[in-house]
Amino acid sequence: MKSTRRGKAKLIAVDGVDAAAVVAAAKAALASPSRGGISKWDASGVFQDLAVADRDAGSPSARTLLLLYAADLAFRLRWQIRPALAEGHTVVAAPYVATAVAFGRAAGLPLKWLANLFAFAPHPNALVFVHASRDGRAAAGRDGFVGFVCNHVVGSEESGLRRRLIEGTAAHLKKADRRSK
Repeated sequence: MKSTRRGKAKLIAVDGVDAAAVVAAAKAALASPSRGGISKWDASGVFQDLAVADRDAGSPSARTLLLLYAADLAFRLRWQIRPALAEGHTVVAAPYVATAVAFGRAAGLPLKWLANLFAFAPHPNALVFVHASRDGRAAAGRDGFVGFVCNHVVGSEESGLRRRLIEGTAAHLKKADRRSK
């Protein structure tokens, strides 16, 4: 299917730790909602299913959660992002690859493994990094990817490790932002 507006299609990646700030930045990046849309994490529902899993199943590892994120991103690309781009629309992916890679690095996973995992994802036309919430902290509620995975990797009883993962993810995102300029 060919688009008559092919040159106007753009993929904009918005990455950050604070889910509310990422969504706000995604809305701001989308100049005209009638000419595009926002693709949010967990479009496939895989994380919703994980959230209701029985506690006896145990906590998934950071690697497992990133594999699930990659599967969800593949779903988003197949059903949301690529079709909209093919029609000449702008799509804002919130979050996209950088957030997942930054979390993986904060959890100690090798950069080469993470790069291979997300090699299927097309490079965005523009990158937007959100470094802090409105109150200036790198917050991560339970509704965003980073908050969700921190709660499922560490759980609420280990707030020190959760804080280190959140802060580590934020630090890796800042490095990625500096490299992108």
